[in-house]
Amino acid sequence: MDINEIINGAKDLQFDSRKCQEGSVFFAVRGTQVDGHEYIAKAVENGASTIVCERLPERQTPGVRYFVVDNSAEVLGLAASEYYGNPSEKLHLVGVTGTNGKTTIATLLYRLFTDAGYVCGLLSTIENIIGKKVVPSTHTTGDQLELNSLLAQMVEAGCEYAFMEVSSHAIDQDRIAGLHFDGGIFTNLTQDHLDYHKTLANYRDAKKKFFDNLPATAFALTNLDDKNGMVMLQNTKAVKKTYSLKHDADFKGRVMESYFDGMEMKINDKAVSTFLVGRFNAYNLLAIYGAAALLGMTEEEVLQEVSKLHSASGRFQMVSSKDGIVGIVDYAHTPDALENVLSTINEIRTHNEMLITVAGAGGNRDADKRPKMAAAAVRLSDRLIITSDNPRFEEPEEIIRQMKAGVPGECYNKVLCITDRREAIRTAVALAKRGDIILVAGKGHETYQDIKGVKHHFDDREELEKAFNEIGG
Repeated sequence: MDINEIINGAKDLQFDSRKCQEGSVFFAVRGTQVDGHEYIAKAVENGASTIVCERLPERQTPGVRYFVVDNSAEVLGLAASEYYGNPSEKLHLVGVTGTNGKTTIATLLYRLFTDAGYVCGLLSTIENIIGKKVVPSTHTTGDQLELNSLLAQMVEAGCEYAFMEVSSHAIDQDRIAGLHFDGGIFTNLTQDHLDYHKTLANYRDAKKKFFDNLPATAFALTNLDDKNGMVMLQNTKAVKKTYSLKHDADFKGRVMESYFDGMEMKINDKAVSTFLVGRFNAYNLLAIYGAAALLGMTEEEVLQEVSKLHSASGRFQMVSSKDGIVGIVDYAHTPDALENVLSTINEIRTHNEMLITVAGAGGNRDADKRPKMAAAAVRLSDRLIITSDNPRFEEPEEIIRQMKAGVPGECYNKVLCITDRREAIRTAVALAKRGDIILVAGKGHETYQDIKGVKHHFDDREELEKAFNEIGG
């Protein structure tokens, strides 16, 4: 099929019939909630002159062109790339996928290359950045039109590199179709998004599809210590590279010393000090180091830049009180991520102090992980306060009940259930004394709480700081 024939003379490209105007090309995409084929007539009524669909409507409008394709979402990606001048081919685009670590790796690669003097772009959960200009982000990975528009703006701004989080949803829904990647990074795979993918195998295969489609000119960098790490490379045409803390790999690391404000580690036998904390961040640093080296930076350049990096927003962020209580805010919202953060804290702490964890679970998402999160948190903490996260359209009390089901009976005396998240954080501060540690997990960088479709302002870090000041922690 000739993509240029579809977009020739197009006023714009749309997959939302409400946005169509005279001369639009409308792509009837099958979504998880709605099927674009049901809105073809509306798109034509609004002026669409070309329709791309997987099945023809019963009634066709004279003068409107119809293209029948196997996969409208994929063709939308190819068309969007062509329409915007194939921007991903005009810079070095690196995608990061996996359950945990995507935001940290993409963000810190952006910072590393920016600090090294390159003009760069970032596409992430927290924010999209074009050079130094910040554009708000609404999804981990945008849609086909948004991605290509942003990449085109990056090219226009003179960006040489772009670093992008690639979610399993985006891969499965062909939102990255048509993009040219110079590299792909796999972090790890643990339980998440099973509300969408249904099985862990489907979730894994969505990630693998990204690597299967990388070109031979790209690199595929994988975590050798994750049991699915080498699965990602099975069918890729890209240059295969590995990183590890446990095995011989192209990029081998070792944690020497850990503190609450950083760690000392060795990467390929070269010592480096970093402000990042924990073994999970050691893996992130190996991925960053490996990607930078594969993109052409020298070992010395990379080590120098790595030593300056600070954590991404809401990722193991410290909030210390004037009275010596250590506060940590982290985005951990899966059982594995929560276990990683708590294990890191337990490796560093003296165990003469109390570790209080405040955690909840999001509504209208994978419910199976809720009891597992509570089980991990109560096992690795001295006190656990189960609270509301983003309940969305579920009742927070029911989410909390499902979480508490994962707490063994003998640990009930360690657990409090407080629905109001602000009150839960304040209670943790009231319980803490000098030297104690409070982990507030689940929302990280988010500055809202999603309740019944309304996003109310809420910032864990802000609330923790307020509680420290008002309660006197």
